[in-house]
Amino acid sequence: MDRTAIMQKLVEFLESDTDVKVDQLEERVSLREGLGLDSVDLVGIIMRIEGHYHIRLTHAELEKVATVANLLDLIQAKVAAGGAPGVQAA
Repeated sequence: MDRTAIMQKLVEFLESDTDVKVDQLEERVSLREGLGLDSVDLVGIIMRIEGHYHIRLTHAELEKVATVANLLDLIQAKVAAGGAPGVQAA
């Protein structure tokens, strides 16, 4: 899965689900402090990501995600691994 395409989808989710307006999203930006996302915002974004890519992101995996780059790495790894059991990746 192309990292640029994942980034574009993430920007789309951020802008449609939160008050965040993103001109250019940088990978080193913190999801919480840099983008000002709270727990509710993050849960909504994660749910959108899981639904779109047909993957499951565990609590343990998400605890390690602090930056946009961390989230992109996790999504790429999950999609490459085939997504959730019994579900084909989009």
